[in-house]
Amino acid sequence: MVDFTRRQVLSKSVAAALGASVIGVASGDEVEESDTAGAPSVNGELKRFSTTAFGAEVTGPFVFQDGSLLYSLQHPEAANPDPFGTAGIGYFSGFQFELNGDNDDFDELSTPQTEAEQRRVRSGNGDYTIFAHGRDEINDGEERLGVTQTPDGTDITLDNFEGTQYGAAATNPDCNQFVPTNEDGTEGYLFTNWENSPGNVSRIPLSQTQGGEWEADLENATNLANTEPLRELGGTRINCYGDLSPWGTMISSEENYAHPRVSLTNQVGDIVDAGTGKGRIGGGQFWNRPNPTGIQSAVDDYYGDESWGIQGYWALDGVEFLAYYLGAEQSDQTDYLNTTEPITDVYPNPYRYGYHIDFREPTADPPQPIKYYVMGRASWEAPNIQADERTVYGCSDGDSKGIYKFVADEPIPSYEDPMDVAGTLYAPKITNAQANASMVGTRKSPAQYPLGIEWIPLGHASNAEIEEWIAEYDDVTQADYLETHAETDWEEDLEAALEEADRAVVENGNQNYITNEEIVEWADQYYSEGPDSVDEELRRVPFLETRAAAKEIGASIEFNKAEGVDSKDGAGPGDPVYFGISEFNDDLANDTGDIQMDRVDGGIVYRGELEDDYNISTLEPVIVGPDFTDEPEDADDALRNVDNVYVMDDGRVLCCEDGFGGPARSYPNDGLYVYEPPESEEDEEETEDGDEGTETPGNSTEAPDNTETPGNSTGTPDNSTETPGNGTDAPGNNTDAPGNRTDSPGNSTGAPGNSTSENGNSTEASGNGNSTST
Repeated sequence: MVDFTRRQVLSKSVAAALGASVIGVASGDEVEESDTAGAPSVNGELKRFSTTAFGAEVTGPFVFQDGSLLYSLQHPEAANPDPFGTAGIGYFSGFQFELNGDNDDFDELSTPQTEAEQRRVRSGNGDYTIFAHGRDEINDGEERLGVTQTPDGTDITLDNFEGTQYGAAATNPDCNQFVPTNEDGTEGYLFTNWENSPGNVSRIPLSQTQGGEWEADLENATNLANTEPLRELGGTRINCYGDLSPWGTMISSEENYAHPRVSLTNQVGDIVDAGTGKGRIGGGQFWNRPNPTGIQSAVDDYYGDESWGIQGYWALDGVEFLAYYLGAEQSDQTDYLNTTEPITDVYPNPYRYGYHIDFREPTADPPQPIKYYVMGRASWEAPNIQADERTVYGCSDGDSKGIYKFVADEPIPSYEDPMDVAGTLYAPKITNAQANASMVGTRKSPAQYPLGIEWIPLGHASNAEIEEWIAEYDDVTQADYLETHAETDWEEDLEAALEEADRAVVENGNQNYITNEEIVEWADQYYSEGPDSVDEELRRVPFLETRAAAKEIGASIEFNKAEGVDSKDGAGPGDPVYFGISEFNDDLANDTGDIQMDRVDGGIVYRGELEDDYNISTLEPVIVGPDFTDEPEDADDALRNVDNVYVMDDGRVLCCEDGFGGPARSYPNDGLYVYEPPESEEDEEETEDGDEGTETPGNSTEAPDNTETPGNSTGTPDNSTETPGNGTDAPGNNTDAPGNRTDSPGNSTGAPGNSTSENGNSTEASGNGNSTST
């Protein structure tokens, strides 16, 4: 077991030794980009099936019972020709996977070269056919697909409301899960996530004709966000990917990027030790600030050269629109910008967002949603619920985030009331020495070494207990931010009161919610008493402030863009679970923490094997993306910045990209690849003499001859000439904000023109036409 003997909060002196800035940010230097051994490489076969239209991610793949393939066209550029200029959901007409585990059932698709090819969805087989577009009329004309409404039925779009919105309404369809209503799987309901704030999940009746085509019944489609059961839960925000549960229901994940209360590598204890959050505080602490996304520019004004990047602040876009969804009266907003006039009547509770949502009774009108608070609060990209119906793995997207595990006391569907679901939440600790340059003396390539994991229990609770804790914060509004943290009466001098409140929150934290001192006290009691013996009032901490709590006790919250996790339906001990890490850089490749390895900016797909108790203790690299120093001849056909991973019933894996071409590629489009794992050892023994063996990660033809095999190191420093890098990338400059990439659409030399037109009503809203999952 991992031995914890003290609370792992960095003191100011230790922070300085690690390269802290003048304002005390605990940080480290990232290694510079270089030619990382084994990048790119594949253990098995990787074959391109499709490229999506310019500006769009590949999201929400789903394979029907007959092998038909569907995915979402998410935020394409409006300048693309019809029907590829607006967001939609489509399938590949005329093609079905044979589901025999062999990639010979489709043709390899070439890279897109001409502008015409780059502006449409292409595939090696079948024609991409869109059966529903965002904002199509649905539900007898009462709604538009993907668009949330206020309680009185007003569409929440920038046509009707001023201010900022997280992604223009209905431009970001993501996860798709089909719940069949007949044995053949030819009729049923398609559930689709809409990655906006307010969030949404739509349900579309779908059926297959005798000719094999899929047809949508939009007249009877509904937006579940506009139904009372979901509104009573507070609605959702930024619904990203999800899962089809073993009991046959849609699981939708909330990618609540706005939850970080500390930025990047910092811990809450750093703030308490320093007596200030200056240089460390994250966006989650400004949730109920009037115009919350304005905090970054405000901090820039207040602190000048000592300002810092506030992680997650940009994802506070749409919180005020979420208040309108709940029935708040609109504040005086103008010109697509929020003012600082506070919302004083109805405001969303931050602890109600950032969960996995199970739509129980999926065929009912309406389905009954339940949020699994017991699985932790994060910027969830996806969950993967195992066949034991107790064990759940989840990926939290963004910079310096975690992968988590939850184990229920009993099979989840066995609880008569889902609010009685109870279990233990775990955070990861990466334990193998090879992952840490400070332990072995040199940086190792992540293509060549697996990651060993032990799981740290954070706490045990029931869904009902956590809901009671959450409810204590239901009545907090933007007015409370001012009245709690400022001495000046905001009704007399709003500008002065806001600055006073901002500075007070930076110094001492937001007193309207769980305090910094409570988190540190929880960690102290955790070490002295154990996770199940902390004071009753502190048991809420790891469930409501999951990332902060895990960081405080030394968990390895270092992953950058953990974007996918999946296993095949019914997977059991011995079967693989795949984890997609979109970028292996930043906190994975600096000189702090448990993971200090070489950079692979193109990301990695890991494979973990389920043990007898459905535990995973090792993550082995099986697909390694390109370095951004690679030439197009190496990068064009490699998997770049994996997003969703979807394991088909035959064990092959659909790998979606979220990278927009750019560096290392000659084209600007994301693609869908099909990964065929290598044959098992038993199958290899049966192959004819002379057949090629299976590649080991890192032993690709791109890697040096002396590439090491994963796991063979004894942990002793070797004779490598590589040393931990002193990269010039300053921590804190990456705040997870969309648009910070240097490889955004239009900047590639092979890209269509630099059009600024976006899908939706606003050209200023965060996420409109750009990636919302950075």
